[in-house]
Amino acid sequence: MTRFLMLISALATLASMSACGEKPQTLGNMKNDVEPFYGAQNNFVAPGWKPGDKASWEQALKVRAQNNQNEYSKTK
Repeated sequence: MTRFLMLISALATLASMSACGEKPQTLGNMKNDVEPFYGAQNNFVAPGWKPGDKASWEQALKVRAQNNQNEYSKTK
């Protein structure tokens, strides 16, 4: 019985240590050189948002969070 408990303990230790060897999941040497509020310069941007304008970017995020992602406003 003692041998069985030692085996279970060793397997549990090995299983818990398996996550220590995980490699980081990155996209390599990609760098985000521009701020997110510069965004896409095309026709697919949200209406009312001007690419490159930080204030309109923050306002668009507030409106989206309040209108589209707020469950309390959807239930009324």
